[in-house]
Parts: sequence; structure tokens; C-alpha cells
Amino acid sequence: MTKYIFVCGGVMSGIGKGVSTASIARILASRGFRVTAGKIDPYLNVDAGTMNPVEHGECFVTEDGMECDQDIGNYERFLGADIPRENYMTSGSVYLSVIQRERNLGYDGKCVEIVPHIPLEVIARLDRAAKRARADFMIVEVGGTVGEYQNILFLEAARMMRLARPKEVMFVLVSYLPIPEKIGEMKTKPTQHAVRAMNAAGIQPDFIIARSRVPMDAPRKDKLALLCNLREPDIISAPDVDSIYEIPVNFEDENLSTKILKKFGVRPRRRDMRPWRTLVQRIRAARRPVRIGIVGKYFGSGNFTLTDSYISVLEALKHGAWFHNRRPELVWLDAEAYEKNPARLKELSSFDGIVVPGGFGSRGVEGIIKAIEYARRRKIPYFGLCYGLQLAAVEFARHACGLKGAHTLEIDPHAKHPIIATMQDQIVNIRERKLGGTMRLGAYACRLAPGTIARKAYGETNITERHRHRYEISNEYVPALERRGLVASGVNPERNLVEIMELKGHPFFLGTQFHPELKSRPLRPHPLFRAFIAAALKQQRRAR
Repeated sequence: MTKYIFVCGGVMSGIGKGVSTASIARILASRGFRVTAGKIDPYLNVDAGTMNPVEHGECFVTEDGMECDQDIGNYERFLGADIPRENYMTSGSVYLSVIQRERNLGYDGKCVEIVPHIPLEVIARLDRAAKRARADFMIVEVGGTVGEYQNILFLEAARMMRLARPKEVMFVLVSYLPIPEKIGEMKTKPTQHAVRAMNAAGIQPDFIIARSRVPMDAPRKDKLALLCNLREPDIISAPDVDSIYEIPVNFEDENLSTKILKKFGVRPRRRDMRPWRTLVQRIRAARRPVRIGIVGKYFGSGNFTLTDSYISVLEALKHGAWFHNRRPELVWLDAEAYEKNPARLKELSSFDGIVVPGGFGSRGVEGIIKAIEYARRRKIPYFGLCYGLQLAAVEFARHACGLKGAHTLEIDPHAKHPIIATMQDQIVNIRERKLGGTMRLGAYACRLAPGTIARKAYGETNITERHRHRYEISNEYVPALERRGLVASGVNPERNLVEIMELKGHPFFLGTQFHPELKSRPLRPHPLFRAFIAAALKQQRRAR
């Protein structure tokens, strides 16, 4: 039978509940167990596809086309495995399923109520996901923090599972222990209150992962254990780290996997953390930098820079840099600043490579196009992802092909030269405002042209990559682009859609319609990111 570990948050959000979930999954997988992970989000949104990335963070897309929370990306990166759509649910999707079943007389005329029918739907979904994965363990992250109204039904589902299967369900609380600057002492009281909130929901945590700026000392471990009805070994210190990939190693240094197996009564297997420890050593040993500028627009919220909007891009760049034993120096560049002051484009010359990640809408577009032109003309390695490919094609059409008025129909529906056109199967969706879950989503095939950067990077002809878009490069304009050197080096064989374009005679000027960052893993960096960083290092040597 599958063992379930529910990971809940206490005190506040953003303290690493997702990476803690991923790290627990990693250390159990390193013991030879079959492990999967999933997340329950409290939002009424049916999925994460319609949420603003500044507010919610990146929308991660699974192999089978689910638009989900960015934490699913962490699970995939840490486990080195694909997570299917069944492993992600929201309040909206759960409620929708229950209501649709009621409309179809799926409850045989019974009175359908919030409790027990919503928690029972959650339990059924978790069991289906675990069964599909044939998992020994399923690690389930519960979104939000304990004590909130939004996730109370998910906690109720977990409580019901533990009541029915006491030997198969465990709870981990990830909670923050602040050190107020003027006091200089680690405080356990907020975590005590978080545990009491869990107790009020009928749940007693089996472990507390104590997040803090510094390691937790023995006296506070003893105090927290006593006041939270736990033993001292059940308090796991989780101080801040330079890289999230250190966390599984830290957990194993506290023998967390052994403690989990003991509580479940599962016989331990030999652990093998060697690949992960080697990764951490490589990260720590990387000293010489590679400097990459990221030009985009989903960066700011008030006075804060929110890197979660592009978290998979950042991680993929790190993976590529570490593969080459370099320290990634990633710098945010606001596209709107280049619109207001084109003179600032000169700063791009200080970078070894330029990346334009995915996006939507008109804000900052002309600034991005200016940055792309600068990188192209000065032969700075350029890597465009989704929107980054589309705008590179627009820039090239305008300035290399002489097509004045070239644009994407997403921005200018009346463009004289619609280099980027609406996909035929998306026209009705856009017109009728059917915008949730209707993009071109998930994995699609791509055939690579011989003698290209893309073909050399992948080392094979036929690949699959993940998509999330409604617009494509218009095949009508591909011949004009190719005559001037921007060639289609990757094409979808079923529909003849352009998936990759690259510029002949340029060290690295390449864009993808898909999102390669979604498939990069720390132990298996994506081929295109490896190739891009290699080109950036050559640029670095040329600039000396």
C-alpha cells in the first residue's frame, strides 16, 4: 500500500514548503523506493493557467499538458521524473468535479454536502495518482498555511485518511522560526501556534521542519519538541542555504529518511545519495562566473523583484552553468527601460549571453525587440523561449528582411506583415473567450534539421518538448526569413509548425516555440541550455 506524507506550512508562505516536499521525495527515492509527489492548491481557479505570474509565480506545464503550480517543477527537477496531471488539484477543480458528478446523478440522488463529499473527492484523486504511479510513497504538499480557511477541507481530507489508514499517513509541518533583528534570538512561539492550529484540525505533525536563517540549536529543539508533543529527533533543522539542491543532503545529514521509514515501519534500504552529493559539490566548487542577462517584464511587484515568474528558466540556466563548472550570474533586465531610454542597450555588451523568456501581451515588447536586435548585430549569444522566438522573428523581419510593419497578431491584429499568426485551432477559442486550458499544451514532436546548432546540441533528429502558446510563426513568411539566414531548424512533423529557428553565421542566435526549461534537471541539464552556456563562455573568451 502507498504511504502518504502530507507536507503543511506554518506561520507564513514562501519559506520552502515546495522544496521541502521535493527534498523528502528525493531522499526516499535515493533509498530505492518508487516515489511520486503532488500538490493541492486552495485556489478556486481550475488550474494555474489563467493566473497572473506576478501574483502566483510561474505556470508550470507537465508532459501531458496540465497548467499547474511552479512547485510541480521542483518535484520534477528533484525526482528527475515527469509528474502527471493527476498529481495536481485545486479547490476549483475539486468543486467542479463534484458539481458535475451531481448534475449527472453520480451521487444517486443523495444530498451532496461540503463535508464529506469534497474531502472524499480529494482522497479519491490522491489514490488514483498513487495507483497510476505505483508509488511506495506519495508526498503531498498542501497549499497555504495551517489556520487558513482556504485549505481547511484539504486538511480534513488528510485527517480522514489518517483515521482510516493510521499506518499509511504521516504529517510534516514546515514552519518558520524568526530571529527579530532587534532581539537577536530565535523564537519558537509562532511555530507552537501553527502546531496548535493543526491540532485544532484534528492533526498532530510527525515531524517539524524548522526553517530559519541559521541552524537551530539543541535547547530550542528540546523546547519546541516538548511544547509540540514531539521527540527532539523529530525536529529537523532547515537553515537558509545558498542552493536549494543542498536541502536533500541536509535532510539526510539529519537521517530524515531513516526516521520516516522507522515511523512507517518500513524496512530501510541502502541509500545512494552519491549523485546528489556530487551535484552539490559541483555547485559549491563553481567559482568563475558566466554572466547572463534576462530581458523580460514579469519581474516586479511594488518594491520587490519576484523571480518566481521565471523560476524554471533560472533553474535551467543554473543547470547549464554548473554543467560547465561555472557560477551562474543571472541579472534581470527590464524591457520597458529600453523603450524609455534606448541608450541603456549598451549594458547588454557586458553580458556573455542574453535570454528572452516567455510572456504575453504588449507591455515591454518594443524594448525586448530592441534588445534582440542589439544581441543579433553584436553577435552576443541569444536564446529566445516561446515569446522570445516570436519577437526574434519579428525583429529579423523588420530589420534584416525590410518588412516594415512586421509584428505578431497578438499585439497588432492588423499588422501589415503578420510574422506571428494565430494557430488555426485557436481562432475560435480566442473569439469566444474560451481561454482556460485551451492553448497548445504539453509535449509535441519536433524534427531537427541536420547541420544545425539544435541538431548538434540534442545529438538526435527526433525530440519532444513542452508547449504553451496560441500563436506560431507564419509559414507564409518562413521562406523570406530563411533567405536572409534565419532558418527553421526544428519543425513539428505532424502539422509542419516551426518549433526552432536559428541564425546562420551567428555564434548562437536561437529561439524555440516550446519551453525547454521545463525539462531541464539538475542531474540532466537540458541540451539547449548546455549549448547556450557553452556559446556564452566562448563569447566571454572573445571579449577578453
